Amino acid sequence: MKTIRRLIYVEALKAVAFVTLGFLSLFFFFDFVDELQSVGRPESLAYGPMQALIYVTLMIPNHLYELLPITVLIGCIFVMARLAQSSEYTILRTSGLGPWRALRTLLLLGMGFVILTFAIGDYIAPISGRTGQLLKSRYQGTYSFVGNTGAWLKEKRGDMSYAVNVLAISRNGELRSARIFEFDPNGFVSKQLVATTARIQDGHWVLSDIEQQDYDTRGKTDTARITTTRVPTMDWPTSLTAEMVSVALLRPDRMSTIDLFDYIRHLDANGQTAQRYEIEFWRKVFYPLSCLVMVVLALPFAYLHFRQAGITTYVFGGVMIGISFFLLNNVFGYLGNLSNWSPWLTAAAPGMIYSVMSLTAFSWLVLRR
Repeated sequence: MKTIRRLIYVEALKAVAFVTLGFLSLFFFFDFVDELQSVGRPESLAYGPMQALIYVTLMIPNHLYELLPITVLIGCIFVMARLAQSSEYTILRTSGLGPWRALRTLLLLGMGFVILTFAIGDYIAPISGRTGQLLKSRYQGTYSFVGNTGAWLKEKRGDMSYAVNVLAISRNGELRSARIFEFDPNGFVSKQLVATTARIQDGHWVLSDIEQQDYDTRGKTDTARITTTRVPTMDWPTSLTAEMVSVALLRPDRMSTIDLFDYIRHLDANGQTAQRYEIEFWRKVFYPLSCLVMVVLALPFAYLHFRQAGITTYVFGGVMIGISFFLLNNVFGYLGNLSNWSPWLTAAAPGMIYSVMSLTAFSWLVLRR
């Protein structure tokens, strides 16, 4: 049995590695061509082809994390179909490889891919993505992560509440265009601080070149007034740390599970909606487990009968199944966020659907036939 496992594992690992390399090469080429549009611009003359090449290389772990379940499915389908086509799998069955033993063998292989996917998505991809963004900012200056409006954070201190907007962050951690809105207990804006730059220290922010606007709306409407003053520097006490700001500026799918969990707790503590981040958190939990679903989905292909050129059709079918899983995973994420579905169910639904498909195919093709 050890020889049979080694045969299947070696063939599957080689096939998955080959498919993964092909997909990564394709994504690498497209990303590099797209990044060449930023090379040689007047505002980023230091950003050349070599810097673009390094940046695209650092983005590979993110693509690897997204592609692994798909490449596992395609690689395993190819191996199972090729073994069936050459009658090798028939010989393995006569040697004692029953359906349940074959399933256990592939599940052990799938667990290895689960651990690999989790490690890449939770440790390697966030570090490489952050490094790539820092490298890009070093040659292009300040960069913004969340569209044109930047990131918004909220904080409560006693009866007062604060809304903080950060447009961008430089490579040395300096915040640009920081705006702070102070609300009184009645929910009216009482003060606005607009700082050109800000630095995050322990327990406070150091604001520079500030325009302070005090809103005096007490009394009659005709007596309301706004007082504007200029302040060179100011210490603004806050519990917002550099980690919270950097998390808010990152895309949720580029964050680690721990960062997502901490940020969700911060949002809940300040009465902000965390639906988008909760869905992404549960996707981080369930997405690596989809590798198990994919290896089970590939096993029935070993029990099919092939003509000489029929294997390409089934491999193409595997590609379509993998792409459909990727699309369904994204569609459920958007629908769950818009419709306010349960976060864990939204993240688990694609895997559950394909688990039912794989178990149905296994019971029909393997056990009944």
